[in-house]
Amino acid sequence: MPKLPPSPQQLLVEGKTDQHVVWALCKKYNVPENFSVVQPPIEDGEGIGALFEGLPVRLKISGLQTLGLVVDADFEPGLAGRWNSIRDRLIQSGYVRIPSSLPPEGLIYAPAGLPKIGVWLMPDNQTSGVLEDFAATLIPPDDDLFPIAESVLRSIEDKSLCRYSAVHRPKALIHTWLAWQRKPGIPIGQAITANLLKYNSTIVNAFIEWLTELFK
Repeated sequence: MPKLPPSPQQLLVEGKTDQHVVWALCKKYNVPENFSVVQPPIEDGEGIGALFEGLPVRLKISGLQTLGLVVDADFEPGLAGRWNSIRDRLIQSGYVRIPSSLPPEGLIYAPAGLPKIGVWLMPDNQTSGVLEDFAATLIPPDDDLFPIAESVLRSIEDKSLCRYSAVHRPKALIHTWLAWQRKPGIPIGQAITANLLKYNSTIVNAFIEWLTELFK
């Protein structure tokens, strides 16, 4: 089978969970899927650094019109460190007017002669965190189970029984909550589609606005 040409509009994400979350959000909020959600192949041990290192090459792909990047801000190196890593690659690729700080509404930059570029750092472009922090904002504020899940995690942490690191706590929290649903343990993307994660939080609405504007 001949290899298909790359999509002129691409959204890069870190992994399969991110892909499915974006697809589910597009369906839920009626975002036109006029772009491809791409999980670049990352070899074991290379990590997110490989994605960043490949940005200059990807931005030179013939026919590319728009490139979005959605990655975790993480707790190490944190929001500023993650943004600076991306910013340095973009400046090297000719995007000379990149702001020193990531805008709260996410970056969208369309200079003449270069592909439009967009950047969103999970969860909200303002705090260090991960996709699971973003997904947790979709839990309705009046949900009865989420405070109990939080209490359970605090209890095992106080007793030094938890086996997850602080970095992975957001994953442990939301997946504990998901384990207590009618269909225990479904992935985050499926939980959005099933309307378990359904709250229209400010963060989620801002992400949808950024995504729609980037690929319009």
